[in-house]
Amino acid sequence: MNARQLMIIQLVNERGSISVGELAKITEVSEVTVRQDLNMLEKASYLKRIHGAAVSTESDDVQARMHARFPLKQDLAEYAASFVKEGESVFIEGGSTNALLARFLSNNKDITIVTVSHYIASLLKESQCEIIVLGGLYQKSSESVVGPLTRSCIQQVHFQKAFIGIDGWHPDTGFTGKNMLRCDIVNAVMDKGVETFALTDSSKFGHIHPYPISHSHHFSHVITDSGLSAEYQAILEQRDTRVHIVPDRPLKAG
Repeated sequence: MNARQLMIIQLVNERGSISVGELAKITEVSEVTVRQDLNMLEKASYLKRIHGAAVSTESDDVQARMHARFPLKQDLAEYAASFVKEGESVFIEGGSTNALLARFLSNNKDITIVTVSHYIASLLKESQCEIIVLGGLYQKSSESVVGPLTRSCIQQVHFQKAFIGIDGWHPDTGFTGKNMLRCDIVNAVMDKGVETFALTDSSKFGHIHPYPISHSHHFSHVITDSGLSAEYQAILEQRDTRVHIVPDRPLKAG
């Protein structure tokens, strides 16, 4: 790794996201060279690429992450929406794919969405459905609430299904997350014993993070894409988690 690439990593981590054009100006190379650097750094998991920019892998900015692999996330969210029935109340955790799921459900007035995400609540301000926003300690970066008050709210409200975003899964650890307080809230949801869905793209599998999720309860379902290995799928299903692989979009002719 050269000095320019180290500078790019530092800039992306400091700012959360930065455009290709600005990186080219700062590093005094062409945008073509910057894109080559970003491709290499993304493969090595130092950052994530979105259209025209790079995003820190540590960034909690939902809007920024929404643009990363957007068509795939949209397909996952639409598939997840098919599991929700008329008249149900569903818990939707924070994150970009979950936000898209909430948007798919938002025009059904007979569905109630319970969420810890103020981002999701603001996204649905013109929607037909009922929205219950839980209270708690507000995390500005993720626009979600956490902490003991949030746990108390979860205990006081009822819902039939819960959709959760995850940061990692590995056969040795199960599901794990990067943020301790967020994982605590997810575990409070799991403790309710409702039907649970891990909604995530396949890039999260094979990674281990510090904080366990669903240590006492397994997920009822995993909704992901065809990038999930057959080995991991078999292990998940052996552990009584049903795996749903969302079909790939057909390639356009020409």
